[in-house]
Amino acid sequence: MNAPAVTFSDDQASAYDSLAEMLRGAGVDVENGLLTPPRDSGSGVAAVIGKAGSGKTLLLAELYRALEAAGVEIVSGDYEGRRRRDRRTLAILAPTNKAASVLRLRGVPATTIHRILYTPVYDPEYERIAEWLAGNGARPEIEGLSEQALDRAAAFYAGNRSIPGALAAAGLRGSDFITGWKRREEPLDIGFVDEASMLDDRQFGDLKEIFPNLVLFGDPAQLAPVNQSGAMVFDSLPAARKLELHRVHRQQADNPILDLAHALGDPALDFEAFERMIADLARRDDRVVIGQRVEVDLMARSPVLVWRNVTRVRLISAFRKVHGAPEDRLLEGEPLICDGIELPLKHRKKRLDLEARGLIKGAQVIYLGPGRRRGFARLHVIGAEDPQVSAASIIRIEKPDEEEPFIPEAATMGATFLHGAAVTIHKAQGSQWNSVQVFAPDIWAAARAGRVEAGQPLWKRLAYVAITRAQERLIWVVRNRLSRPSHPLRVDDLRAAPRAALKLQAEEET
Repeated sequence: MNAPAVTFSDDQASAYDSLAEMLRGAGVDVENGLLTPPRDSGSGVAAVIGKAGSGKTLLLAELYRALEAAGVEIVSGDYEGRRRRDRRTLAILAPTNKAASVLRLRGVPATTIHRILYTPVYDPEYERIAEWLAGNGARPEIEGLSEQALDRAAAFYAGNRSIPGALAAAGLRGSDFITGWKRREEPLDIGFVDEASMLDDRQFGDLKEIFPNLVLFGDPAQLAPVNQSGAMVFDSLPAARKLELHRVHRQQADNPILDLAHALGDPALDFEAFERMIADLARRDDRVVIGQRVEVDLMARSPVLVWRNVTRVRLISAFRKVHGAPEDRLLEGEPLICDGIELPLKHRKKRLDLEARGLIKGAQVIYLGPGRRRGFARLHVIGAEDPQVSAASIIRIEKPDEEEPFIPEAATMGATFLHGAAVTIHKAQGSQWNSVQVFAPDIWAAARAGRVEAGQPLWKRLAYVAITRAQERLIWVVRNRLSRPSHPLRVDDLRAAPRAALKLQAEEET
């Protein structure tokens, strides 16, 4: 096999070869760039598992590049042209927008699982533009759309491979060319799923129905979904289908955060020894910090990670208090977490629309202000390809020692939100931030409780997930105190419309 452009460790090279052989059996020869038409049955499911820093993302990225070079088409779910029997495709998926955006920042065109499960239905007139952009049709003539507008669409698509973005660049609104959303019925071909430790059995079942060739990339040391009893979907795969990466990749070896993460694998390590290790690293490396208080300025964009809900609620209440937030409304710039969508069955189309545009359970958003109609909110969905959304919203603010949450914004139905200045470590899986604050008193409480999950002390799993959310700096907060803000909450950096923004607000609120 021709060696990839990067230098793999032995276990990465072995996993790459195993997956290449699996794909060859499915008719995709990445070594020789040969493709055969897809078969009724594929090669099934395989998993690449390894702890943080073992090179799972590097392996995924190199496999993607090899498949694309071999002629496999990358599909994102935003538009699919006319099917061809000989067409081979790859979809790269993540459970959340934030996790997908982490891959996109590394040059990997990822989308969310929801975005693949539910696809848009295009107006036939504008579908001609989509077919042309995708290379499957002649340049169309569309009444009311100039040649210059089509040129803008083509230029955008050449650099971004997004049909909705290209049509928006031509001056069209989403409501002009998307008439609805549908649940996928026909299968796709090859699927890569990052952050597979977050998948539950239902999602895994859906993915196996859609992808006859499915590769999961996951971390067995993370926390399993809350309804999975500590098990992850790849645990049940045969040993030959689980490719494990053991070595920390050399480019990340000099990383004190990863050192801490891997130290948690020592069965003899207790909580007190782990905190001494953090303190020692903090004296030698400014990427690890012992925090004597929670830094409130970070909470607006990077939530404090906690174990207990009671801690989360108290930190959120303190965050709002130091910012002078009134009880009857939200301040622009307050962070929120989507907790689901409350819509009856007859509004299924609207639910699919909101989910496809990023408002799925666990999505992180920033409140930009009220919408034009009562109960609507303008939101920035962090990590979404088109982040500006206006949606009917039910926003719940929980308060310490009160059973019922306060609701400053409420439509009759729509997307529901909790405050996002602090989140549980479970909800933080799949996300990363440059700087992460971990509330150590909660990890200590988990250690004192003595709970075990899948054979490992729960506090170690919590600490592992929490500290590996940090890309550049870990702040281990040891005291239950909060700083004062150095500046008001801001949204000016989010107000600029992205290049691919679909101007749907007016249509949504009518």
